Amino acid sequence: MSAEATNPATPGPVAPTAARRKARPRIDLRRLGRVALLGPAGRDRLPDAIGHVAEAHRAHYPDADLEPLRRAYVLAESSHRGQMRKSGEPYITHPLAVTLILAELGAETTTLTASLLHDTVEDTDVTLDQVREQFGEEVRYLVDGVTKLEKVDYGAAAEPETFRKMLVATGNDVRVMSIKLADRLHNMRTLGVMRPEKQARIAKVTRDVLIPLAERLGVQALKTELEDLVFAILHPEEYEHTRELIVGNAARTDDPLAEIADEVRAVLRDSDIQAEVLIRPRHFVSVHRVARKRGELRGADFGRLLVLVGEDADCYGVLGELHTCMTPVVSEFKDFIAVPKFNLYQSLHTAVTRGDGQVAEVLIRTHQMHKVAEAGVVALGNPYAPPSEEQSPREGERADPTRPGWLSRLLDWQRGAPDPDTFWSTLREDLAQDREITVFRPDGGTLGLPEGATCVDAAYAQYGEDAHACIGARVNGRLATLSTVLRDGDTVQLLMGQDPASEPSREWLEHAHTPAARIAIQRWLAAHPEDETGEAAARAGAVARLSQGGRTGTAAAGTPHGATAQGASAGPEGFYRSADGDTVPGGAEAPAARSGVDGQGARPRGADVLVDLPGATVRLAGCCTPVPSDEITGFSVRGGVVTVHRVGCAAVARMTSAGRVQVDVRWGETTACRVTLVAESFGRPHLLADLTEAIALEGAEIVSATVEPPSQQRVRHTYTLQLPDAARLPALMRAMRNVPGVYDVGRAQHQVPASS
Repeated sequence: MSAEATNPATPGPVAPTAARRKARPRIDLRRLGRVALLGPAGRDRLPDAIGHVAEAHRAHYPDADLEPLRRAYVLAESSHRGQMRKSGEPYITHPLAVTLILAELGAETTTLTASLLHDTVEDTDVTLDQVREQFGEEVRYLVDGVTKLEKVDYGAAAEPETFRKMLVATGNDVRVMSIKLADRLHNMRTLGVMRPEKQARIAKVTRDVLIPLAERLGVQALKTELEDLVFAILHPEEYEHTRELIVGNAARTDDPLAEIADEVRAVLRDSDIQAEVLIRPRHFVSVHRVARKRGELRGADFGRLLVLVGEDADCYGVLGELHTCMTPVVSEFKDFIAVPKFNLYQSLHTAVTRGDGQVAEVLIRTHQMHKVAEAGVVALGNPYAPPSEEQSPREGERADPTRPGWLSRLLDWQRGAPDPDTFWSTLREDLAQDREITVFRPDGGTLGLPEGATCVDAAYAQYGEDAHACIGARVNGRLATLSTVLRDGDTVQLLMGQDPASEPSREWLEHAHTPAARIAIQRWLAAHPEDETGEAAARAGAVARLSQGGRTGTAAAGTPHGATAQGASAGPEGFYRSADGDTVPGGAEAPAARSGVDGQGARPRGADVLVDLPGATVRLAGCCTPVPSDEITGFSVRGGVVTVHRVGCAAVARMTSAGRVQVDVRWGETTACRVTLVAESFGRPHLLADLTEAIALEGAEIVSATVEPPSQQRVRHTYTLQLPDAARLPALMRAMRNVPGVYDVGRAQHQVPASS
């Protein structure tokens, strides 16, 4: 796009990408420029200068109408007449070269028309209104999308704001980015006469922004050549070493990859599978990566085998034959047909080995998959053409297949970027995350996230700024913290708090990997600086009213050393002391505990247990806190005491194996009982108050309560409760589970010695 880009005075690095393409005569841009200026052309005759473009276009679209191309060329040539590139070529050679790149990839006529005109509005007196009048709104939109913003108006922010504008335009029409990528490829090819520092600056932007965009749009043909050109500029020594490796391999008398290709052809021929087997040389960057990974390279490492077939089913047929008749490297198998990459890429990947240890990577795909693998979104033609009835999208589906999740997310977070510098740095970070995973919502919907994303990222991807109220998640049905890293295929249920005081924590920034999450959290923190000092305390605990007989106590959830309330104080690790000073398992009642509000007064009447042992004292076990209707058993312990356990209690098996004598016990007529419940929750403001209110509304009295220090944003509460009727226990547990932030409530199951 830049008029400064020029052809190098000396031949630049030649990427192997060119060798992989179909043989096509090298186009002399100087000759094209002379033809553009001097060549004869009748009013309706296609100018000779765009003959190569027309030929490449007709190879993909035999019936294409070339009249728009003729008119676009005439306008572009007349507008750019007199403008020269730094190398002395007529400027028209640049839009011609960009258009030829797109034509060879299979771009449709509208894209090619806009490509010929892509610099006219920026560098000439042609206006967008003129483009609309002569070529229609679509072409005008594409030309506007790739037109740079003026430095006079934007200063240092011109480049990031130009990219922001371009990405927003790409969100509505992906062909904008196709033109930009082809434009940058031609400018990179002709960067040789620039000053070294300017070459490096352009190459770095290409590396950080445009190459990742080419990868995400699936345009591998452009991406690989851009990588090699950037490699040559930014890492000239490594590039030269890699070039020597490639030249050395080309000089070999033997070609193990060709030999393996012949073996593959023989296998498929014997199996009656119609397939084309090609050798695809690796480009420079790919060879460099393989060399760093494997050390010394062997002949088969310099390329890969490509097997092209007609139908999807044939791909698996080829795979089966190769794995049956040759020795496969099982760890190298990947199925991108059943699960395509986020950039539309589909193929089967495998590897086979020979007796001498040479390993050949094999790509298996259909011809259509290959077209999409090379050209990505460009191969889709015009994705905005009205679909036929049978192709009409179902309700709720997006009609545009070129608006993938990553692009939608990018467009969402860029709106919140407060300034060009933040946008520019965040864009580079976002594009550096070059792998994507898909996670599922409980309703069957999906979320596309970058690899390494956490539940925090999933929350903001699904709920936007409403995710501030997220208090936790379930991953694959199991409770998980917001810091949990998600994997491809996980099912994520996000748990949202109902309390308006719910708010994000600064700690969330440590677990947020997507720009959308980070920007939303940073905006909230910036808007609430006064809340930061009290944030830890607000999340760690809440003031609660513990109503017992008209008295009120307080408990702070998640204070540094935990909290106790109403007759329980912290004792040795894992235990608490009741009001009478006996040490008991955390939250359980002590033997013969006397409990009022302050541990004073008569013990409330509990459930009657009848025992067939005269003179025995009955005690309900604190480890399982049985209540009427539970199936129970008893054991005789020291001092003539019979402890009563639930039959399923772990202590029962231990005591039985230790030879303890079981005693028959049964419930009496009284249904009042004392029970210990454990509630698991996420930390949030006012949680303890809401829980104790729910308990009180069910008619239960709190004998003791302990709240353990928060661990990974989770809080464990233990309540010993007095119930007037054991039949009300299920309703009480349901009420506690319904408190926002509480994800589980269960009967206490403490591990205690069998002798208790």
